[in-house]
Amino acid sequence: MNTPANEVALPDKGESPTPLVSKNENRINVFVGRFGLRAGWGIAIYFVSVVLSSIIFNVVILAATGRSVEVVARYKAHNVIHKPLGLAHQVTTVIALDSTAISAVLGLAGVAFASWLLSLIERRRIGVYGIGRLRLTDFLLGSLSGLTSLSLLIGLLSAGNYLVFDSRALNGPIVAIYGIAWLITYLIVGLLEEYLNRGYLQYTLTRGLMSLGERVSATHSREIAFGIAAVAVSTLFAAGHLFNPGESAVGIIATFLLGIVFSYALWRTGSLWWAIGFHMFWDWAQSFLFSVPDSGALSAGRLFQSHPRGDQLLSGGSVGPEGSLLVIPTLLLVMLTIRIFTRPDLQPPLKPRSRIP
Repeated sequence: MNTPANEVALPDKGESPTPLVSKNENRINVFVGRFGLRAGWGIAIYFVSVVLSSIIFNVVILAATGRSVEVVARYKAHNVIHKPLGLAHQVTTVIALDSTAISAVLGLAGVAFASWLLSLIERRRIGVYGIGRLRLTDFLLGSLSGLTSLSLLIGLLSAGNYLVFDSRALNGPIVAIYGIAWLITYLIVGLLEEYLNRGYLQYTLTRGLMSLGERVSATHSREIAFGIAAVAVSTLFAAGHLFNPGESAVGIIATFLLGIVFSYALWRTGSLWWAIGFHMFWDWAQSFLFSVPDSGALSAGRLFQSHPRGDQLLSGGSVGPEGSLLVIPTLLLVMLTIRIFTRPDLQPPLKPRSRIP
């Protein structure tokens, strides 16, 4: 991974690239290391906090709105119809706007709570986990990249006759209503998925792998640690899509590559805002604007009716554009645009804040 001259892969201010262990410190602390709470404990607390807080938020909100019975019935029906790891059984489902928005809001609340809790436990600014102040330039560049790259992919599929638009599904003022509603929903989805996968996890895995990075290279230890962590969280990101009905092997590879793209943007810009903007418009353009399946799922209230045609490896089949081999060069081109058009920024410090006397 190449590092621009002003991009920090260097240790924090006042921090030595070699392990900060006192010469007279012989005992090993299983809970605390040189960067504070050890990464393994932090990640364990994070996962437990995300799961528990999400369950509590879901139970409280669904009970308060009287939707709990409906959601349980829908969950049971989904499990009866769709089996896990459905790579060989591609089925296109339709996702509703309201349930998608509610799930995203509740999930984001759980992740935000867990991140806040860990920031208190570890004595860190919560902004070190990727979402601090709004970086509007990065967000807009990511949004533009998501929209243009997905449009390019759709254009290639359409030009090759691998995607056919049959008719308009919406007309009149309702187009704007659904378009705005889905855009807001996918903004929340982008915040959720990026913060969940590349917020606390990416940061904490990076600091946990610093010793390994130092063994490989004393001068590029942070880049190495970050890169290994990026592969790990991208693998986890892709694995989370294995249970999507209608997913394919190419779609899983594409999801992994998307994870690498998002991690590279995080490394390059020092924040998640570019990835959030890209994620939002990539999903919105698939689901609403071009009305194609996203990991085998169509959106209710989409703009067009369309269908794939020809070789599934090129058309993507029921998976959608992410199941087409054409997505791979598209994402490699996105990596290049990140390198060219984004401004490198500092990485957050690895050491926690000092205790207040």
